[in-house]
Amino acid sequence: MILRLRSDADPDERQKLVTVLRDYGLEVTVLAHGGVPVIGINGHGLPDAFADDLARLPIVEAVVSIGKPYRLAARAVRPEGTVVQVDSVRIGEREPVVIAGPCTVESREQLIRTAEAVREAGATLLRGGAYKPRTSPYSFQGLGERGLELLAEARERTGLPIVTEVLDTEHVELVAQYADMLQIGSRNMMNFALLRKVAATGKPVLLKRGFAATVEEWLLAAEYLLAGGNDQVVLCERGVRGFDPATRFMLDLNAVPLVRQLSHLPVIVDPSHGTGLRELVPAMSLAAIAAGAHGLIVEVHVEPEAALVDGRQSIDPATLADIVRRVRAVRDVIEEPVMA
Repeated sequence: MILRLRSDADPDERQKLVTVLRDYGLEVTVLAHGGVPVIGINGHGLPDAFADDLARLPIVEAVVSIGKPYRLAARAVRPEGTVVQVDSVRIGEREPVVIAGPCTVESREQLIRTAEAVREAGATLLRGGAYKPRTSPYSFQGLGERGLELLAEARERTGLPIVTEVLDTEHVELVAQYADMLQIGSRNMMNFALLRKVAATGKPVLLKRGFAATVEEWLLAAEYLLAGGNDQVVLCERGVRGFDPATRFMLDLNAVPLVRQLSHLPVIVDPSHGTGLRELVPAMSLAAIAAGAHGLIVEVHVEPEAALVDGRQSIDPATLADIVRRVRAVRDVIEEPVMA
Protein backbone atom coordinates (compact mmCIF):
# COMPACT_ATOMS: atom_id res chain seq x y z
CA MET A 1 0.00 0.00 0.00
CA ILE A 2 1.23 3.48 -0.91
CA LEU A 3 0.12 6.71 0.74
CA ARG A 4 0.60 9.69 -1.54
CA LEU A 5 0.64 12.73 0.72
CA ARG A 6 -0.40 16.27 -0.02
CA SER A 7 2.47 18.41 -1.27
CA ASP A 8 1.89 20.82 1.62
CA ALA A 9 1.74 18.07 4.27
CA ASP A 10 3.34 19.20 7.52
CA PRO A 11 6.53 17.18 8.20
CA ASP A 12 5.61 16.83 11.88
CA GLU A 13 2.19 15.40 10.99
CA ARG A 14 3.88 13.05 8.55
CA GLN A 15 6.22 11.80 11.25
CA LYS A 16 3.33 11.26 13.65
CA LEU A 17 1.61 9.11 11.03
CA VAL A 18 4.80 7.12 10.44
CA THR A 19 5.15 6.52 14.18
CA VAL A 20 1.57 5.28 14.46
CA LEU A 21 2.00 2.93 11.51
CA ARG A 22 5.19 1.49 12.97
CA ASP A 23 3.49 1.05 16.33
CA TYR A 24 1.04 -1.20 14.48
CA GLY A 25 4.02 -3.37 13.55
CA LEU A 26 4.04 -2.28 9.90
CA GLU A 27 7.17 -1.80 7.84
CA VAL A 28 7.18 1.81 6.65
CA THR A 29 9.32 3.61 4.06
CA VAL A 30 9.25 7.38 3.58
CA LEU A 31 10.28 9.00 0.27
CA ALA A 32 10.36 12.76 0.59
CA HIS A 33 13.06 14.29 -1.62
CA GLY A 34 12.25 13.81 -5.30
CA GLY A 35 8.66 15.05 -5.43
CA VAL A 36 5.38 14.64 -3.58
CA PRO A 37 6.02 12.88 -0.22
CA VAL A 38 5.17 9.19 -0.26
CA ILE A 39 4.80 6.60 2.48
CA GLY A 40 5.13 2.94 1.54
CA ILE A 41 3.49 0.41 3.86
CA ASN A 42 4.55 -3.21 3.73
CA GLY A 43 1.99 -5.39 5.44
CA HIS A 44 -0.12 -8.41 4.54
CA GLY A 45 -3.83 -8.81 4.97
CA LEU A 46 -4.59 -5.20 5.87
CA PRO A 47 -8.36 -4.72 6.07
CA ASP A 48 -10.09 -2.43 3.57
CA ALA A 49 -11.35 -0.33 6.46
CA PHE A 50 -7.74 0.44 7.41
CA ALA A 51 -7.08 1.92 3.96
CA ASP A 52 -10.34 3.86 4.14
CA ASP A 53 -9.32 5.35 7.49
CA LEU A 54 -5.95 6.39 6.10
CA ALA A 55 -7.56 7.98 3.04
CA ARG A 56 -9.59 10.27 5.30
CA LEU A 57 -6.54 11.75 7.00
CA PRO A 58 -6.05 15.44 6.08
CA ILE A 59 -2.44 14.99 4.94
CA VAL A 60 -3.21 12.02 2.65
CA GLU A 61 -3.98 12.82 -0.98
CA ALA A 62 -4.54 9.24 -2.12
CA VAL A 63 -4.14 5.61 -1.09
CA VAL A 64 -2.64 3.68 -3.99
CA SER A 65 -2.58 -0.07 -4.42
CA ILE A 66 0.29 -1.30 -6.61
CA GLY A 67 -0.12 -4.55 -8.50
CA LYS A 68 3.51 -4.90 -9.55
CA PRO A 69 6.43 -6.54 -7.71
CA TYR A 70 8.21 -3.16 -7.66
CA ARG A 71 5.94 -1.01 -5.51
CA LEU A 72 7.85 2.13 -4.65
CA ALA A 73 9.31 2.42 -8.15
CA ALA A 74 5.94 2.17 -9.92
CA ARG A 75 4.69 5.16 -11.91
CA ALA A 76 1.48 5.37 -9.88
CA VAL A 77 3.49 6.33 -6.80
CA ARG A 78 4.43 9.68 -8.36
CA PRO A 79 2.55 10.16 -11.64
CA GLU A 80 4.22 13.53 -12.12
CA GLY A 81 7.67 11.89 -11.98
CA THR A 82 10.62 12.18 -9.63
CA VAL A 83 13.32 14.82 -9.96
CA VAL A 84 16.78 13.89 -8.73
CA GLN A 85 19.00 16.74 -7.60
CA VAL A 86 22.78 16.37 -7.79
CA ASP A 87 24.19 19.54 -6.27
CA SER A 88 22.56 22.21 -8.48
CA VAL A 89 21.76 19.86 -11.38
CA ARG A 90 18.20 18.53 -11.66
CA ILE A 91 17.63 15.24 -13.52
CA GLY A 92 14.10 14.36 -14.56
CA GLU A 93 12.94 17.63 -16.05
CA ARG A 94 12.65 18.60 -19.70
CA GLU A 95 16.20 19.93 -20.11
CA PRO A 96 18.48 16.98 -20.98
CA VAL A 97 21.40 16.41 -18.64
CA VAL A 98 24.78 15.41 -20.09
CA ILE A 99 27.22 13.52 -17.87
CA ALA A 100 30.62 13.29 -19.53
CA GLY A 101 34.21 12.42 -18.77
CA PRO A 102 36.76 9.62 -19.03
CA CYS A 103 35.92 6.00 -18.38
CA THR A 104 38.83 5.92 -15.94
CA VAL A 105 40.87 8.48 -14.06
CA GLU A 106 44.35 7.81 -15.44
CA SER A 107 46.36 10.82 -14.22
CA ARG A 108 45.91 14.33 -12.91
CA GLU A 109 46.74 15.92 -16.28
CA GLN A 110 44.36 13.66 -18.21
CA LEU A 111 41.47 14.24 -15.82
CA ILE A 112 41.83 18.01 -15.45
CA ARG A 113 42.19 18.51 -19.21
CA THR A 114 39.16 16.35 -19.88
CA ALA A 115 37.07 17.94 -17.12
CA GLU A 116 37.72 21.45 -18.40
CA ALA A 117 37.03 20.36 -21.97
CA VAL A 118 33.70 18.68 -21.20
CA ARG A 119 32.58 21.70 -19.19
CA GLU A 120 33.33 23.94 -22.18
CA ALA A 121 31.46 21.48 -24.42
CA GLY A 122 28.31 21.83 -22.31
CA ALA A 123 28.39 18.87 -19.92
CA THR A 124 26.54 19.35 -16.63
CA LEU A 125 28.22 16.60 -14.57
CA LEU A 126 31.64 14.96 -14.67
CA ARG A 127 32.04 11.20 -14.75
CA GLY A 128 35.22 9.25 -14.07
CA GLY A 129 36.12 5.88 -12.60
CA ALA A 130 38.44 5.63 -9.61
CA TYR A 131 37.67 1.94 -9.09
CA LYS A 132 37.11 -0.08 -12.25
CA PRO A 133 35.52 -3.54 -12.59
CA ARG A 134 37.50 -5.23 -15.36
CA THR A 135 36.87 -8.57 -17.00
CA SER A 136 40.57 -9.41 -16.80
CA PRO A 137 42.42 -9.21 -13.46
CA TYR A 138 45.46 -7.96 -15.39
CA SER A 139 43.74 -4.89 -16.85
CA PHE A 140 44.05 -1.42 -15.32
CA GLN A 141 41.78 -1.32 -12.25
CA GLY A 142 41.84 2.43 -11.55
CA LEU A 143 43.73 4.66 -9.11
CA GLY A 144 41.50 4.02 -6.09
CA GLU A 145 41.40 6.78 -3.48
CA ARG A 146 43.95 8.83 -5.41
CA GLY A 147 41.46 8.84 -8.28
CA LEU A 148 38.77 10.13 -5.92
CA GLU A 149 41.07 12.93 -4.78
CA LEU A 150 41.68 13.92 -8.40
CA LEU A 151 37.96 13.92 -9.12
CA ALA A 152 37.41 16.23 -6.16
CA GLU A 153 40.11 18.56 -7.51
CA ALA A 154 38.47 18.52 -10.95
CA ARG A 155 35.15 19.46 -9.34
CA GLU A 156 36.84 22.35 -7.53
CA ARG A 157 38.36 23.63 -10.78
CA THR A 158 35.30 23.23 -13.01
CA GLY A 159 32.29 23.42 -10.71
CA LEU A 160 30.96 20.16 -12.18
CA PRO A 161 29.44 17.68 -9.70
CA ILE A 162 31.08 14.27 -9.96
CA VAL A 163 29.63 10.82 -10.63
CA THR A 164 31.77 7.78 -9.90
CA GLU A 165 31.24 4.06 -9.45
CA VAL A 166 31.35 2.21 -6.16
CA LEU A 167 32.31 -1.44 -6.55
CA ASP A 168 31.78 -3.05 -3.16
CA THR A 169 30.38 -2.44 0.29
CA GLU A 170 33.74 -1.73 1.90
CA HIS A 171 34.28 1.33 -0.34
CA VAL A 172 30.82 2.93 -0.01
CA GLU A 173 31.64 5.33 2.82
CA LEU A 174 34.93 6.37 1.24
CA VAL A 175 33.45 7.02 -2.22
CA ALA A 176 30.49 8.85 -0.66
CA GLN A 177 32.91 11.29 1.00
CA TYR A 178 34.08 12.45 -2.44
CA ALA A 179 31.26 11.82 -4.92
CA ASP A 180 28.13 13.88 -5.50
CA MET A 181 26.43 10.86 -7.09
CA LEU A 182 27.23 7.18 -6.63
CA GLN A 183 27.09 4.87 -9.63
CA ILE A 184 26.07 1.23 -9.44
CA GLY A 185 27.58 -0.44 -12.48
CA SER A 186 26.03 -3.05 -14.70
CA ARG A 187 27.86 -5.93 -13.03
CA ASN A 188 26.61 -4.85 -9.60
CA MET A 189 22.97 -4.18 -10.43
CA MET A 190 21.92 -7.26 -8.46
CA ASN A 191 24.46 -6.87 -5.64
CA PHE A 192 21.74 -6.39 -3.04
CA ALA A 193 24.08 -5.81 -0.10
CA LEU A 194 25.74 -3.00 -2.07
CA LEU A 195 22.37 -1.52 -3.06
CA ARG A 196 21.26 -1.40 0.58
CA LYS A 197 24.48 0.24 1.75
CA VAL A 198 24.47 2.80 -1.05
CA ALA A 199 20.83 3.65 -0.33
CA ALA A 200 21.72 4.35 3.30
CA THR A 201 24.15 7.12 2.30
CA GLY A 202 21.25 9.26 1.10
CA LYS A 203 23.37 10.28 -1.90
CA PRO A 204 21.87 10.40 -5.41
CA VAL A 205 22.40 7.08 -7.20
CA LEU A 206 22.91 6.25 -10.87
CA LEU A 207 21.71 2.67 -11.38
CA LYS A 208 22.92 1.05 -14.58
CA ARG A 209 20.93 -1.80 -16.06
CA GLY A 210 22.63 -5.17 -15.89
CA PHE A 211 23.75 -6.30 -19.33
CA ALA A 212 21.64 -9.45 -19.02
CA ALA A 213 18.80 -7.97 -16.93
CA THR A 214 15.15 -7.66 -17.85
CA VAL A 215 13.40 -4.34 -17.31
CA GLU A 216 11.53 -5.82 -14.35
CA GLU A 217 14.77 -7.00 -12.73
CA TRP A 218 16.23 -3.53 -13.25
CA LEU A 219 13.25 -1.88 -11.57
CA LEU A 220 13.40 -4.37 -8.70
CA ALA A 221 17.04 -3.39 -8.19
CA ALA A 222 15.85 0.22 -7.99
CA GLU A 223 13.24 -0.95 -5.48
CA TYR A 224 16.05 -1.96 -3.11
CA LEU A 225 17.32 1.63 -3.15
CA LEU A 226 13.84 3.08 -2.69
CA ALA A 227 13.02 0.60 0.09
CA GLY A 228 16.13 1.94 1.81
CA GLY A 229 14.48 5.36 1.90
CA ASN A 230 16.46 6.84 -1.00
CA ASP A 231 14.32 8.18 -3.84
CA GLN A 232 17.21 10.04 -5.51
CA VAL A 233 17.66 7.31 -8.11
CA VAL A 234 18.37 7.71 -11.82
CA LEU A 235 18.07 4.68 -14.09
CA CYS A 236 20.61 4.21 -16.89
CA GLU A 237 20.08 2.06 -19.99
CA ARG A 238 23.58 1.01 -21.12
CA GLY A 239 22.95 -1.85 -23.50
CA VAL A 240 22.26 -5.55 -23.10
CA ARG A 241 23.95 -8.63 -24.48
CA GLY A 242 22.91 -9.42 -28.03
CA PHE A 243 23.92 -12.05 -30.57
CA ASP A 244 25.69 -9.74 -33.04
CA PRO A 245 29.39 -9.02 -32.31
CA ALA A 246 29.33 -5.98 -34.62
CA THR A 247 28.69 -3.78 -31.58
CA ARG A 248 29.79 -4.21 -27.97
CA PHE A 249 26.19 -4.42 -26.69
CA MET A 250 22.70 -3.88 -28.04
CA LEU A 251 21.47 -0.47 -26.90
CA ASP A 252 17.86 -1.13 -25.89
CA LEU A 253 16.14 2.18 -26.57
CA ASN A 254 12.78 0.40 -26.29
CA ALA A 255 13.46 0.45 -22.57
CA VAL A 256 13.42 4.26 -22.35
CA PRO A 257 9.75 4.96 -23.14
CA LEU A 258 8.78 1.66 -21.50
CA VAL A 259 10.47 2.54 -18.21
CA ARG A 260 8.97 6.02 -18.31
CA GLN A 261 5.54 4.39 -18.47
CA LEU A 262 6.31 1.87 -15.74
CA SER A 263 8.26 4.03 -13.28
CA HIS A 264 8.42 7.58 -11.94
CA LEU A 265 12.23 7.50 -11.84
CA PRO A 266 14.21 9.48 -14.43
CA VAL A 267 16.10 7.49 -17.05
CA ILE A 268 19.24 8.35 -19.01
CA VAL A 269 21.19 6.46 -21.68
CA ASP A 270 24.83 5.42 -22.06
CA PRO A 271 25.51 5.26 -25.82
CA SER A 272 29.23 4.66 -25.23
CA HIS A 273 28.88 1.23 -23.63
CA GLY A 274 25.68 0.57 -25.56
CA THR A 275 27.55 0.59 -28.86
CA GLY A 276 31.26 0.31 -28.05
CA LEU A 277 32.01 2.39 -31.16
CA ARG A 278 32.61 6.13 -31.01
CA GLU A 279 31.24 6.57 -34.54
CA LEU A 280 27.81 5.45 -33.32
CA VAL A 281 27.68 7.57 -30.18
CA PRO A 282 26.31 10.79 -31.77
CA ALA A 283 23.44 9.07 -33.59
CA MET A 284 22.44 6.98 -30.60
CA SER A 285 22.62 10.03 -28.32
CA LEU A 286 20.07 11.81 -30.49
CA ALA A 287 17.91 8.68 -30.71
CA ALA A 288 17.96 8.36 -26.91
CA ILE A 289 16.70 11.91 -26.38
CA ALA A 290 14.06 11.43 -29.09
CA ALA A 291 12.91 8.28 -27.26
CA GLY A 292 12.36 10.32 -24.09
CA ALA A 293 15.61 9.95 -22.12
CA HIS A 294 16.24 12.64 -19.52
CA GLY A 295 19.90 12.76 -20.45
CA LEU A 296 23.08 10.96 -21.44
CA ILE A 297 26.25 9.62 -19.87
CA VAL A 298 29.07 9.68 -22.40
CA GLU A 299 32.73 8.67 -22.27
CA VAL A 300 35.03 11.49 -23.37
CA HIS A 301 38.83 11.55 -23.54
CA VAL A 302 41.13 14.31 -24.78
CA GLU A 303 43.15 11.63 -26.57
CA PRO A 304 40.80 8.68 -27.16
CA GLU A 305 43.39 6.61 -28.98
CA ALA A 306 45.69 6.80 -25.95
CA ALA A 307 43.02 5.93 -23.34
CA LEU A 308 43.95 3.13 -20.95
CA VAL A 309 40.36 1.88 -20.87
CA ASP A 310 37.59 1.87 -23.50
CA GLY A 311 39.32 4.20 -25.94
CA ARG A 312 37.42 2.69 -28.86
CA GLN A 313 34.11 3.96 -27.51
CA SER A 314 35.38 7.31 -26.20
CA ILE A 315 34.70 10.51 -28.14
CA ASP A 316 36.73 13.72 -28.13
CA PRO A 317 35.48 17.02 -26.62
CA ALA A 318 34.64 18.53 -30.03
CA THR A 319 32.29 15.64 -30.77
CA LEU A 320 30.70 16.08 -27.35
CA ALA A 321 30.06 19.78 -28.04
CA ASP A 322 28.31 18.86 -31.28
CA ILE A 323 26.22 16.21 -29.49
CA VAL A 324 25.16 18.69 -26.79
CA ARG A 325 24.07 21.22 -29.41
CA ARG A 326 22.12 18.67 -31.43
CA VAL A 327 20.57 17.02 -28.36
CA ARG A 328 19.12 20.35 -27.25
CA ALA A 329 17.75 20.92 -30.74
CA VAL A 330 16.06 17.51 -30.69
CA ARG A 331 14.53 18.15 -27.27
CA ASP A 332 13.16 21.49 -28.49
CA VAL A 333 11.12 19.87 -31.27
CA ILE A 334 9.75 16.76 -29.57
CA GLU A 335 6.74 16.73 -27.32
CA GLU A 336 6.99 15.44 -23.78
CA PRO A 337 5.48 11.93 -23.79
CA VAL A 338 2.20 11.47 -21.97
CA MET A 339 2.54 8.82 -19.26
CA ALA A 340 -0.37 6.53 -18.50
